[in-house]
Amino acid sequence: MLTRIISGVVGVLILAVVLYFHNTIVLPIAVAVIIAIMLYELLRAVKMHKCMPVLIASEVCGIVTPLLGASIKDNRIRYITGLQNPNSFTPDNEIIHIMQFVVTLLCAFVIFVTWLRKHKEIRYEQIFFTLAVMVLVPHAMSTMLLIHNYDMADGLFLLIMALCGAWIADTGAYFSGVALGKHKLCPEISPKKTVEGFIGGILTTGIVYAVAFCVRSGFNFQNAVIAFILGTVCAVIGTLGDLSASMVKRQIGFKDYGNIMPGHGGLMDRFDSVLFVLPTFYAFIAVIRII
Repeated sequence: MLTRIISGVVGVLILAVVLYFHNTIVLPIAVAVIIAIMLYELLRAVKMHKCMPVLIASEVCGIVTPLLGASIKDNRIRYITGLQNPNSFTPDNEIIHIMQFVVTLLCAFVIFVTWLRKHKEIRYEQIFFTLAVMVLVPHAMSTMLLIHNYDMADGLFLLIMALCGAWIADTGAYFSGVALGKHKLCPEISPKKTVEGFIGGILTTGIVYAVAFCVRSGFNFQNAVIAFILGTVCAVIGTLGDLSASMVKRQIGFKDYGNIMPGHGGLMDRFDSVLFVLPTFYAFIAVIRII
């Protein structure tokens, strides 16, 4: 338990430093490092981490995606400041998206060529798993930058809330499960999760979101309700992400994806729910502006 607590404190301190320098290159570099480690852990799970061409191609795709994405600014920022209509064409953003697509395509090409050369050693399940995570993880985690760049004044607040959308649900579910848990949610996938804990995590996240957004922008009943709904949605989606990652571990026979955080496992074990929550959070605030 002590190891877990110390590891958690160190992780929080590192995250705090990164968020303190959120307006610098530190944030995209940190996202790139997280993606690189998560991809390594996932490839290790399917025994592809020793195939250097595949590993390098995956890591290049993972690292380049957030570094290029760091310069993408949401059109709403320019609209709010009176610099640009939100529906206008943004050539810089278009070029960046094209570059990201080209890098992903080239990395996929390297992986397929490697598969052709080593088709007797590498199975198709390993290749398509690699391709899936090579696209999912970088783009999902890079949503951190889109959320941060969404609004100049509230970008950091929105980013913190997006991350909390996954982690608050875990905390709320844990304490609710310990206090009230009787009915197992998915015993074959995650034996410790309970229905009561699941509901407690949803309600906890919704309440925290409603309070946080009201404190940030002033109390407004409509915004409080929308924030509560956003929190509950993030909690549900985060649980689905957590269960999905646990199901992969169960089928592979892994306890943890890594051991970079003693007592917690790997970064994939910590960010599995975040993978699903970040894109959901961004899609929600892009459609319904609540701040």
